Amino acid sequence: MLLLIIRTAVLYLVTMLSMRAMGKRQIGQLQPFELVVILIISEMATIGVQSNGLPLLTSLLPIAAITVLQISIALLNLKSQRFRAVVCGRPAFVIRNGEILEEEMRKLRLNVNDLLEQLRYKGFFDPSEVEFALLETNGQLSVLPRADKRPVQPADLELRVPHEIPAVMLIVDGVVQRRHLQNSGYDEAWLHKKLAQYNISGPAEVFFLSVDYQGHIFCQLKSRNGAGSPPPVREGAGKTAPAAAGRGCSGQSEGAK
Repeated sequence: MLLLIIRTAVLYLVTMLSMRAMGKRQIGQLQPFELVVILIISEMATIGVQSNGLPLLTSLLPIAAITVLQISIALLNLKSQRFRAVVCGRPAFVIRNGEILEEEMRKLRLNVNDLLEQLRYKGFFDPSEVEFALLETNGQLSVLPRADKRPVQPADLELRVPHEIPAVMLIVDGVVQRRHLQNSGYDEAWLHKKLAQYNISGPAEVFFLSVDYQGHIFCQLKSRNGAGSPPPVREGAGKTAPAAAGRGCSGQSEGAK
């Protein structure tokens, strides 16, 4: 039993490292050959767990070899467009200039129901609203709506909008994100001072706190004794949470040091 647990743990770690080495991809973003690689690696790991009579290297060596081959192919894909076209294929239009390309869909073995399903997933229930639709090499559909059907953009109204930066997490479940804090131009002294303004003794009381590019703070405290946490308060939503919920925190940050 102990041997089985050890073999399972080793194969699990090796498989996890192998997947990590091959890059970050979701299942829906995988190329067909990448999905095959994952299936082979999982099968090799399964054989190693189930077959106690076989040496562990019987599974580890194929997993390592497949990982090296996969990384090599990925590097070749980066360097050669021809190689990538052979391995991954090329994107193909299924709708061009508002016309559904029947012959192209037949080559791709894509039927109308599949096309309509993917269009609905993109938010288009009427194919006549689509100007171009491109089937990517991973099977996802990229859609460009007709000019009169797309959402209005600030540029259409000749409006200037400020450059936006995503909000940065400063505290997550009571833990200060020091790297994010430093990259945002703040320090822990500023953070503790800001918490003190809202009668919070320290980061351990905070479930989540972030600051956006305008310096607005979003804060939510941890729940206590099963009573629930105060509702999160954003800039302009009020300075305190309802009295029955305890206290919340919000406000506009001070200038970075």
